[in-house]
Formats: sequence, C-alpha cells, structure tokens
Amino acid sequence: MKTKSPLLTKSKYLTGLQCPRLIWIQIHDPGKIPETDPVTQHIFDQGHLVGDLAKKLFPDGLDLSTENFMGNISKTKLLLKNRVPLFEPGILVNNLYSRLDILIPAGENDWDIFEVKASTAVKEVNLNDVAFQRHCCIRAGLTIKKCYLILINNKYVRNGDIDPKGLFTINDVTAEVEEASEGIHDQIENIQDVMGRETCPEMLIGPHCRDPYDCALTDCWDCLPEHNVFSLYYSGKKALAMYNAGIITIGEIPDSYKLNDQQLIQKACVLSGKPHINKADIRHFLSNLEYPLYFFDFETIAPAVPLFDGVRPYQNVPFQYSLHVVRSEDAKPEHHSFLAETAGDPRPALLHNLRSVIGDKGAILAYNKGFEEGILKDMAIVFPEHSGWLEQVCNRLVDLLVPFKSFAYYHPAQNGSASLKAVLPAITGNGYKDLDINNGQIASILYLSAIYGDMPETEKTKLMNDLEKYCGRDTEGMIWIVEKLRELAHI
Repeated sequence: MKTKSPLLTKSKYLTGLQCPRLIWIQIHDPGKIPETDPVTQHIFDQGHLVGDLAKKLFPDGLDLSTENFMGNISKTKLLLKNRVPLFEPGILVNNLYSRLDILIPAGENDWDIFEVKASTAVKEVNLNDVAFQRHCCIRAGLTIKKCYLILINNKYVRNGDIDPKGLFTINDVTAEVEEASEGIHDQIENIQDVMGRETCPEMLIGPHCRDPYDCALTDCWDCLPEHNVFSLYYSGKKALAMYNAGIITIGEIPDSYKLNDQQLIQKACVLSGKPHINKADIRHFLSNLEYPLYFFDFETIAPAVPLFDGVRPYQNVPFQYSLHVVRSEDAKPEHHSFLAETAGDPRPALLHNLRSVIGDKGAILAYNKGFEEGILKDMAIVFPEHSGWLEQVCNRLVDLLVPFKSFAYYHPAQNGSASLKAVLPAITGNGYKDLDINNGQIASILYLSAIYGDMPETEKTKLMNDLEKYCGRDTEGMIWIVEKLRELAHI
C-alpha cells in the first residue's frame, strides 16, 4: 500500500526547489532552523502591509485572511460557487495546499490569479510561486485564465494618502507561469519523496545556498577553512568552479588561474599573513584631503510603502547623521549629530541642523560616498531651498573607500571585503563588537519599530542611545582609519 504523500504547501514547495536538505530538516528536525531574525521578520511585515494595500485595487473582494486553516478552506469552497473576488482563499487538494493572495472571477467560468510581491521586478521564484498556486487550482477543478504579479512601482512618489493604483504595477505573467509549470507534477513528487524519507539527503554547497534566498542553514559551510575561495574578492562563479575542482583555500589557487590585481594581492596576503601597503597610493589619497575634515555618515529608513510626501518606495530617507570634525592635523575631533525622535518627515529638521555644522570649505569624507551623495541629491529635489548648498556639499565629498577598494591597503583579516565593517577592525583593531547595534539594517528596523511601532518607552530610550553610539562609531572609526593610513604612509 502506497504511503500517503506529506502535505506540501506553497512555501515548502519553494523551499524544496531551492534545497532538498533544507526541506527535509524543516520537516524532520525543525530545531536546527534558526529563529526568524529581525531583518527577515521585517521583510515579512513589509509583505503583509503591501498585501493589504493591494486588496484596495479590488474593492468588492471578500477577505478570508482571518479564518483558521480548515475554516479558510471550507469557506473558500463555498464562496467559489458565488464567483466573487476572494482575498487569501485556501485551496487543499490531494495533499497540496496553497493560499492565494487574490483570486478574481474572469468571464463566466474562468478565474485570474493575482500574486502580490513587495518587489519591483519579476523574479523566477515569483513565477514558481504562482505556478504552484495555478497547479493547485487546476487540480481543484478551477480554470485559470490569466496569472498576474502585482509589484511595487518604484517610480511612484507619495503625495498625500497612498494611491494603490499608483503604488502598484500589474504584470501579466501568464506565459512565464505556464513555462514554469512544465514538469511541475514531477517536481512536486520529488519534493514529497524527499519530505517522506527517513534520512536527510546530502547536498553540496553552491549557488542554491543563496538563490533565491539566503539559506537558514549555515552548517553546510562550517567545514570550510579560513580564507576559503568563497572569500576571494569579487570571485563570483569563479570561486565555485575552483571549489568543485578541489581548490579550497585562496593560498592553494595555482598561478595558472587568472586573477585580477586585487585578487592577486589578497592571495599574497593570505600566504604571507601580512597586510599589503602601497605607501605611494595612500600618500596620494591623503594629499588631496583639505582641512577641516568632516567625517560624515547617514542612517536611513527605506520602507516599501513611503511614509512621507515626496518619497518613492524603498527610497533611503535619513533619520540620523553623525559628523566628526577635525579642524587641523593635530586638533581633537568635535562631534555633532542629529537623531529624529518623533514621527514625521525627519529631513527638514535634519537639513537645518546639518547646515549649521558643516562649514563652506574642507573635505567631507564618507565611506562609499555614493550612498550619502544619493541621499543628498534626493533631498535637493524635494527641498529646493537647500539645493545650491547640497550641491556644494556633494562636490566636496571624498570617498574613504577608495584606498581599500583599490587595495592600496589590504589586510588578510578583511576576508576579501572592502566594507567599513571589515576594514575598521582589520586596520585599527577596533570595530563594532562592543555595541548593542552593529548593523545598519538592524538600526533602520529598530528605529521604525520605536517611532512607528509600540516599543515601550524604556526600550525606546535605550535604543536612541544605542543608535547614537552606532552612527558615531562609523564616523569616529573613519578618523581612526585616516590616522592609521597616515602612520602607515609615514606622513
């Protein structure tokens, strides 16, 4: 007698497509799956918000989202007979289960599927998602005419209340979904077979570990030693090819392999255990720094649904800055900062405050200056009264990333990264480990929770203090880096 296939949901189907080992552990050993981290939870929350707004595109829809599992399924069956637009209907057939975002009657007998995503472009995983929904519907006896993806329109600019018709684009992906549906029956059977096995399947590491999502499991990578080929600077597919060829560490890469200049420097540093220092290039960079020096950093929020007028979806809006000023080579740093502590557009007050502390001459250093520059240019459009001054500020920006991106300085401890988080501890011995907030994404999410959520006042007070420390560390750390570069270049 054939064993009954395990229940396969839409999310498990997508997991099974990505990695058989992950879906097996999810079913048989879920304790190995880490708890949802704040960044992932924020993505989920954004998705729920976007989904609710998309329902406003269909004002006659009936919402089944509050029903429990079996209640949702039974009510869906009943309402399908009435041929009304349904929000989050549940389809259960032959141990396949899918809860759709939106199901709309089309003509006399057909239906259209609308899947809502908080992204701005069609992705392969979205097509597989809708393909599974379509398969469940067809198995349940429905005729699916069209499939659509409702996506975020990144050109939409908020002006007053959110306009759902402006916020979203509706994309006909029927042909692409049909293509993604080829062989879906076999794929479902394979995934259910894996789910029903007694032993976990073995999997080699590869692109699937991060595509379409970062895998929740990290133990597959634990066997890799320090300075493995996957930490090679901008290695791309080259790292996997080397790994599959038996080359595990950067030091083992044969001279016959073509590496670029930065990768060759990284390999030499791994072999020697010492940093690479190009004093001439460092001196050239430092010689162009005009005092007073302003060390500058923004922290931003970038929600899918813009909170303020004049803002696009996912546009970075600054709520905080840190500015350390060094007036002369021997002067002690001065620190200035701004942190918006109430709801509302933080930019007018931030701009007024910033303008009072940045003088009209001297280099303004930012790490990866394109980020700060983009934010400043966005504000110049929305606040034209500041546009001339903001243009001058942009013209004075100097990118502290330059000597590290070019590998004028590289330390083995950077592990192939030129980011501030990697460079600061490598070159100075000081980093972010002593801080309660040590990540920009976390800073943004916690800030949103404090200002627009229900965070208790005591937690909010501590958070604001932690945010000041975190943003301040970025700019103070840049001072330490410049001082260390001067020391290394004997200036």
